[in-house]
Amino acid sequence: MKQGSKISRRAMLGTAASLSVAVPAAAVAEPSGSSGKKPAASALAPLQTRKLGRNGPSISILSMGGQAELLSPDYYDKAWDVGIRYFDVADCYRGGQSERELGKWNLKYPERRKEVFICTKDHPKTLSDIPRMIDARLEALRTDHIDLFLIHGLGAKEYGEESYDWPKSAEFKRISERMKKTGKVNLLGFSCHDLQSDRYLHAAAEGGFVDAVLMHSFPFHEDGDGPDRAIDACHKTGIGLMGMKVMRNAARIPKRVPEFDKIGLTTHQAALHAFWSDERFSSACVWMANEGQLAENAEGARKYETPLLAGHRRAIRDLMLANGPALCPGCPSCREVAERYGTDLKSISRYVAYYEQDGTLAARTHYRALSMLERDASRIDLHALRQRCDFHVDYADIVQRAERYFA
Repeated sequence: MKQGSKISRRAMLGTAASLSVAVPAAAVAEPSGSSGKKPAASALAPLQTRKLGRNGPSISILSMGGQAELLSPDYYDKAWDVGIRYFDVADCYRGGQSERELGKWNLKYPERRKEVFICTKDHPKTLSDIPRMIDARLEALRTDHIDLFLIHGLGAKEYGEESYDWPKSAEFKRISERMKKTGKVNLLGFSCHDLQSDRYLHAAAEGGFVDAVLMHSFPFHEDGDGPDRAIDACHKTGIGLMGMKVMRNAARIPKRVPEFDKIGLTTHQAALHAFWSDERFSSACVWMANEGQLAENAEGARKYETPLLAGHRRAIRDLMLANGPALCPGCPSCREVAERYGTDLKSISRYVAYYEQDGTLAARTHYRALSMLERDASRIDLHALRQRCDFHVDYADIVQRAERYFA
């Protein structure tokens, strides 16, 4: 493995106390960049890049996600000005606004198109829908090609049990090859939130033709656990990997602590550095709500040179755990309970995080679309589950908040 990519469970037990990082009980920070810091008036040089898998181009290590309420051609200008050259959108983000606004930006600056990497997504009912959907995405984006097209949120709930075989299916391979030959799209793959995402990653590695995967990622995988083995399988096959939800559990941590001040990083920048320390990943896709967040996160990307020391990664992990993590990356205990009882704890947590951190009102619609069984946590001892969870997620509190917000 690459230097600094993982921390063993034994090392994790030596908590941030070794660095004397104080976590004040009342210290709750707003999301990264909330200080209102403005980017420079003139455009900065592009951020550093990493190669996306074996066959992909070099892409910005920081990508701007397409969920911000401020999305507009001007906001894409702000991202360009701080050096971001990778934009992540989808047919459904903000009801299609993310693509429409990026399309306006493409028309405004046609000369910039060759310098940016655009990823978009859609929800095919069958694999044969993909060519038609690529045409629709091209029209919305006002461009003649898409750099990366992803099947959005590949999982058994939306796509059926047969979708476990899609990443290695002959049909998907044929469609991918045909669409790339048309020049309409350069790379194809999928994103994944599913509790069984490991299975999809292993299937992609077995198939050997998927170009890239965007996955829910917490920057602290255990050596040899399920997610780590799946990530390794894809990486060794040459599949490009990108992380999303990287900053979700950083929203409430203190903005600054002395140990990170010493190395010139805010805690949010340190969280990104912890993610980039796993060099199997090419980019972090981050939802950035304002110019301050754009500036701070881009500055963090410019400061990244080498993996964080293990002690600093432990400190960031402990800060996240001490300040009420909203999302569990899917540790074995949580997955086992969710599968046994049919309760979709991961989706419930995700919708609460969207609602609280982003103000996303659509989270209520998504929550209500869950079946009664998927919402029912009454048969689970959630307090005991918190103790077993590797990340001590307080599901009892999260479920109560979901019922209060959405029921």
